[in-house]
Amino acid sequence: MTPLSYCTNVHPAEDLPGVLAQLDRYAEPVRRLVGVDVLGLGLWLPAGLAGELAGDPALRARLRAELDARGLEVYTLNAFPYGGFHDDVVKHSVYRPQWTDPRRLEYTVDCATVLADLLPDTASYGSISTLPLAWRAPWDGADDTAATSAFAELTGVLAGMARRDGRPIRLAVEPEPGCVLDTVADAVSWLANRVDPRFVGLCLDTCHLAVSFADPAETVAAIHRAGLSVVKVQASAALQVEEPASEAAQAALADFTEPRYLHQVRERTGDGAVLGSDDLPQALAELPAQRAWRVHFHVPLHARPAAPLSATTDVLRGAVAALESTVEELPHIEVETYTWSVLPETAGNGGDTALIRGIAAELRWAAAQLLGQEGGVR
Repeated sequence: MTPLSYCTNVHPAEDLPGVLAQLDRYAEPVRRLVGVDVLGLGLWLPAGLAGELAGDPALRARLRAELDARGLEVYTLNAFPYGGFHDDVVKHSVYRPQWTDPRRLEYTVDCATVLADLLPDTASYGSISTLPLAWRAPWDGADDTAATSAFAELTGVLAGMARRDGRPIRLAVEPEPGCVLDTVADAVSWLANRVDPRFVGLCLDTCHLAVSFADPAETVAAIHRAGLSVVKVQASAALQVEEPASEAAQAALADFTEPRYLHQVRERTGDGAVLGSDDLPQALAELPAQRAWRVHFHVPLHARPAAPLSATTDVLRGAVAALESTVEELPHIEVETYTWSVLPETAGNGGDTALIRGIAAELRWAAAQLLGQEGGVR
């Protein structure tokens, strides 16, 4: 059965007591509500905590025991946000430190060390998602060289761990609009013939994929033609606006303009070109709004936004279907709606109960719609 998890970057916690409190406050209640004996978590560990755990085997053993006691298991870590993911303003800071900075390599190695001790005995591999090198500027040839060296050093560490443990930890590079690796095509071009595909591949975030207007089946095919693989799918949906110039759409989009996260916007023109703005407020002022917009705002998988807005869940379905027809076993699937605290309909409303119900509903939707497993969340 394909491991299905939800990503804990939706919860704010910067230390071990905070993470353990999350398990009691959210993860175990989600598991009970979904109705399964064991629930997957895509764990987010900020850099300070990852380093603390990596340096102390006893702490890692404690975390593993706490997870086991609550019926929770970890196949994958999200090592994209370095820390402070729930600060009042995150925006571009989520892309720092970039892959030219030794701290990024250190953080990722620490995460691999932790994950090796958390993986269930049944896991064939572990996955760690990471940022697409950096925000797009400044970036030059020297940065390319430095990032390539960092990936090579990480690969050496991961290869040694695989020889020791008998199963690999694999890095999943996550393309994102506005970054050096803006699209999956950019990531494939950069990674191919540069990395060891046994240890480095793609994280297919289907919100980001949708925002780029890429075809999911063609994208999956291109990844495999290049000799790479999808290591992890982040099951997510973007906000879609069919008629962004309409008064109703402008009013609805204003409700999604918020200060914490960056919400890149793309508009595809009639000749197939893709225009972009780096955040929703700029898009409302800059883009022509003559054709549909897709907005990097993760919306819940199970709940379609109110008209005139919609969601790109069909892109998610298409990507998973393409993978099913391409590979023998689906990669890890992680539900990653981290925006519950800033969604217009849920920000400040409903408290823990609403969040727990929402995450459980997303997991049920993903199990049924993506995996054909009614009630079969794992």
